[in-house]
Formats: sequence, C-alpha cells, structure tokens
Amino acid sequence: MENAILMASGLGTRMLPLTKTTPKPLLKVGEIPMIETVIAGLIKRGVENIYVVAGYLGEQFEYLKDKYPNISIIKNPDYLTINNISSIYAARNILRQGDCFICEADLFVSEPELFCENLENSCYFGKMVSGHSDDWVFDLDNEGFITRVGKVGEDCYNMVGIAFLKKQDAEIIADAIEKTYCTAGYENLFWDDVVDRNLDKLRFKVHPVEQGKIIEIDTVEELTTVRNSIKETIYES
Repeated sequence: MENAILMASGLGTRMLPLTKTTPKPLLKVGEIPMIETVIAGLIKRGVENIYVVAGYLGEQFEYLKDKYPNISIIKNPDYLTINNISSIYAARNILRQGDCFICEADLFVSEPELFCENLENSCYFGKMVSGHSDDWVFDLDNEGFITRVGKVGEDCYNMVGIAFLKKQDAEIIADAIEKTYCTAGYENLFWDDVVDRNLDKLRFKVHPVEQGKIIEIDTVEELTTVRNSIKETIYES
C-alpha cells in the first residue's frame, strides 16, 4: 500500500495579500490550484490514500473530498505556533501503514508522470544546482545515500518538496517525530530536521528531477512568473 501526506497548513505570509483569503496551496497556476497538480501525480501513480493536513483556512480544502474519493483531511491544531513538524505529527499514524509520500502542497508539478517512476529506496526528489545554494540541500556518500539534510551547499542536489518513504523508514520517522514533539526547541523544527537527526538509521537517496519540472512557489513574483510561462507555452502551441 502507498499513501501520501500533503502538508497544507501554513499561513503563506510571503504571498500576502493573495493568501489573506486563500490558502497558498489553493492559489491557481493556469486553471488549477497548485495542490491539485501534486494530487494529479499521486493519482496517476495509483496512490491509494491521500491525506491533506490543513490548518490555516482549512475549511477551504473540504471540496477536495468531494472531487477525489481517496482524499481525507487531517486537521493540524498546532499550525499557528509550531513549524511543519506539526503537520507530520498530526499525520504520524499514516506513516505506520505502508510506503508513503510526504509532499509540500504549494508546488507546481508540470508533469504528473514524474510520480510514476520506479522508487526502490526511500528518497527525496531533488534538482541539481551548480554553484552555491542557500536552500535545503543533500550531502551524499560514495554510494549515493544521504548523509546530511540541511541548508547551504555547493554543487549539490536541492530539495524540491517531495519525499518517498519505504515502510520501514516511514515507521522510524513516525517514532522519531513522536519522541521529538514537545522536547526543547521542537517548535522551530522542520520534519526534515528529524530526518537529518536519524540518518544513522535511515537509507535515503536522491531521486533526480529536471529543473523546472517541480517548482516551489514562495512569492507573488514567482507565481506570476510561472503563470506567464504557462501562458507563453499555450500561445506557442
């Protein structure tokens, strides 16, 4: 069984004023909300159950349950005060049920087929970036296994917001999230920090993705750029 957890509870403050009345994942790129480009890929793969973890303006995600029969909504009661570790904590029991995708919901996925590739290991989807990067990156050993998940790197794979966990690793993450929650400083943690702290028990690789196939949209300017690029593509075709 494969499940998916979509993290959709954040405030999206960097995209104000658009997010004043609409949660960031529901902002449209073309004719479709960002979150539905992720859902389209998961459905194309045949993922059995998709869980949307909602917080800010969470009631607006309810329509997804009617549109897609395999979607459920999980409420994150801590979204206002705790980082995205709270979303995975709210959905931690899903991690114990089988292989599982963990996806940010504010992504534009241009090709849903990206989800259909064979994934033999737990992995983060990543794009190769030449030169310096201040974003979330991965250090790898000689066999291609991840030895660090963190910010800042040189000539390395950058995180694009999608991870795939085999059941054994998913269970380790569920236990680690549970143990970490309510410990000192947990309020500021990303769930990826918990992965980094437990890499001695995990076997994660990077699944390469071409530039531009998965785009995380963080600002109004980035959203405008992507929207314009889609218009140009439609016009050229």
